[in-house]
Amino acid sequence: MTVLVWAEHNGISLKKSTRQTISAAQAWNEPVHVLVVGHQVSAVAQDAATLAGVAEVIQVDAPHLAHVLAEDLAACLVEIGKDYQVILANHAPYARNALARAAALLDVGMVSDVIHIEAPAIYTHPVFAGSILETVVNTDAIQILTVRGSAFSETAPAPVAHKITERNAPKPQGLSRWIREDVHASDRPELTSARVVVAGGRALGEQFNTLLQPLAGKLGAAIGASRSAVDAGLAANDIQVGQTGIVIAPDLYIAIGISGAIQHVAGIKDSKVIVAINNDPDAPIFQIADYGLVGDLFTLVPELVAGITGATSH
Repeated sequence: MTVLVWAEHNGISLKKSTRQTISAAQAWNEPVHVLVVGHQVSAVAQDAATLAGVAEVIQVDAPHLAHVLAEDLAACLVEIGKDYQVILANHAPYARNALARAAALLDVGMVSDVIHIEAPAIYTHPVFAGSILETVVNTDAIQILTVRGSAFSETAPAPVAHKITERNAPKPQGLSRWIREDVHASDRPELTSARVVVAGGRALGEQFNTLLQPLAGKLGAAIGASRSAVDAGLAANDIQVGQTGIVIAPDLYIAIGISGAIQHVAGIKDSKVIVAINNDPDAPIFQIADYGLVGDLFTLVPELVAGITGATSH
């Protein structure tokens, strides 16, 4: 049995989620191969080759993969993945899209958002917005799954680099086309890998950035948002935290003006420390918070920033 991990990357290096997925792949105690798909991604392949537990890196490089579309990635996974017994990736929106297509083409099922693996084919994952943990047995010949990266530690560097094999890319599928990418520009840490995250809800209104930026700056934190804040146009979609956004597990999560709907809680409940600031003492967020502060957030947040400034000046 051999395990194939699809690698998320930024064109230069692997994302933290991929290092966590490689760690999850060790559950089978079998050789792990990492699939790097893109254009001019030799640096990414070399990065993957330096990780412990990786037996081989497969590099698929072609001009039409410069912006990988889900249909083209699914074609790569089908062409290469048919020789594997397990295919997995991080539980991110793009991976869910591509792996589900690959599973359909291979005529097998897909298990999503796995947080615990009992090899060879027993998985635990949350359902009903994380309120229930379900254990499933997958009897398909090829196991296809996405894993919640935050449930696994990052794999360590290896003492020596592993083998890199180049494979030809399948022809372009032509079912969709790349138009453009609108990225939320920020000098803050990446949301999925930040140790500290400061997130705001719709209650912040037009002062969303005015309130969050100073606090995030003092803490070196990434900025997140609830779905209601995104729907209200206060924040970009790519910083939405929750079941329908990004699932995170930072060391410190500060929820400001977020009520704590179950969909949001599902995306942050694995955080080591949760701090809630809300003017409603009965807000559901306080039920999972380690520390809570009740009051006017437009007064409390600036006072918190001032307190941090005072503490660091001594």
